[in-house]
Amino acid sequence: MKANITVKLSASILIDIIAVLFIIFLGDIAQFFAYPVYELDPMRMMVMLAIAFTPRWNGFLLALLLPFVSFYMGAHPHLVKTSLMAMELIVNVGLFWFLFNKTNMSLLAMLLSIMFSKGVYYLLKYVCLQLDYLSGDLISTPLDLQVITTISFSLFVFIVFLIYGKPKRK
Repeated sequence: MKANITVKLSASILIDIIAVLFIIFLGDIAQFFAYPVYELDPMRMMVMLAIAFTPRWNGFLLALLLPFVSFYMGAHPHLVKTSLMAMELIVNVGLFWFLFNKTNMSLLAMLLSIMFSKGVYYLLKYVCLQLDYLSGDLISTPLDLQVITTISFSLFVFIVFLIYGKPKRK
């Protein structure tokens, strides 16, 4: 029992360190590949890894932590957008676990939770744009790429849950 807790905590810490370092060096990674890597939704990618491989609480931790690490370490994005991103990811994680508990279908739960959290994000971003808290476009990442990442992340979680079994409630 104690060894099992230690392994899970070690996996959580390792994924958290990788996620934080990935977000810190995201600008350098984008320059290296000469591609705007942020369009691939890297924060959600890290949160999906946490959902798939660590206890439930860790997904919430990363959903809150990663946007603010990005803001404090790279001064990007704007604090209002950082807050919106954190809210979006927290809604994503919370709604996923809620739907998964109700349906026991990870693919459906992830698809719906991502779509709903994006809807919340864009609604709040629209309000912030109208109130001049933010500037720029409502949608900065192409919609087709958002559909591809949504399906990819959902399939990833589905396959992990299929292979490793469904997680126990924690």
